[in-house]
Amino acid sequence: MPDLRRVGLHPDFWYPLARSSDLAAGRTYAAMFAGNPIALARTERGDVFALDDRCAHRQFPLHKGIVSGETLRCAYHAWTYRPDGCLAGVPYLAKGACRPQGVRAYPCSERDGYVFVFTGDRDKADAVAPPALPLVASPHHRTMHFWRRIACHYSFMHENLMDMNHQFLHRGLMGKIKPTLLDYDSGPDWIEVRYRFQDTRGSKPDWRSRFMTLAGRDRRRRREGAAAGRSEQGDILTIRTQYPFQTLTFRRGAGDPPSFHLWAAYIPYDREQRSHLSVGALSIERPRMPGLLRLGWPFIRRFTEAVFTEDRMAVEAEQRAYDHQGADWNQEVNPVIIALRDVLIRNGVPVAA
Repeated sequence: MPDLRRVGLHPDFWYPLARSSDLAAGRTYAAMFAGNPIALARTERGDVFALDDRCAHRQFPLHKGIVSGETLRCAYHAWTYRPDGCLAGVPYLAKGACRPQGVRAYPCSERDGYVFVFTGDRDKADAVAPPALPLVASPHHRTMHFWRRIACHYSFMHENLMDMNHQFLHRGLMGKIKPTLLDYDSGPDWIEVRYRFQDTRGSKPDWRSRFMTLAGRDRRRRREGAAAGRSEQGDILTIRTQYPFQTLTFRRGAGDPPSFHLWAAYIPYDREQRSHLSVGALSIERPRMPGLLRLGWPFIRRFTEAVFTEDRMAVEAEQRAYDHQGADWNQEVNPVIIALRDVLIRNGVPVAA
């Protein structure tokens, strides 16, 4: 079987390469996908476009250029590009002379606070839908966003999130919350696993489980569900890798809406894909009491950042071990992770030499 850590993420998808807030009108932004520099620019009208971050003239970075109306001018010799990558003008070129070729342009789509770029074959862009983040705009949820550069292959992140047995890593933060594997299923480009979460301290929930699952509100739901004759399965965590993205959904009961929902993308940064940009949107359900979530938001942010910090420490340690050993020495026994690796290998591409 191919070495997963040498399998690249397939480029024929829409990836979030910038946040909308990174691009004010008339500004540029330097993005990267698997070692390929991409310049993003927002025109004075507010539209966003993406070009190879190299001027066709002297390969000078276009993200250092100047937005002029609906075009981008290279800061070196003022070669001017349209959003389609074609040259709109060369200041010192004789009138009527044949213009040189321009640069590659990438399809762009801005939604849910992100600038998505189709990084692969542009002829396939119309046939691939940008990822949907339905809860980001939901009035019943509030969303926090994560944007971090992580020094590891993207596959370590997929494995970390999908294998909930690593909760022991978070014992200082999560307490004695025990995950139990219920079932999993997979297809050619996806795998989904379900866990039941239980607090092993006894019948009284630990404060951490109350906090993460909005337990006070959930007890009301359970009473209402029992009165309606609806059976409950307990705290159910569902994790799905729908290549190339990943989601995590937590429900207190089988028929309940999500207490929280995480959408995650891992965008390779360097050419060998030994580092990546972790992008996450965590949507948390609003309690009935107005303002309660707003008051607790700083604490929620600190808590989730602390969990993420521990995960980051672990996956970067895994990458360092791989680099030191020169191969994947992992002795994996979890059938879920073995199946996940198969999905990532099957849908990936070779890393550029």
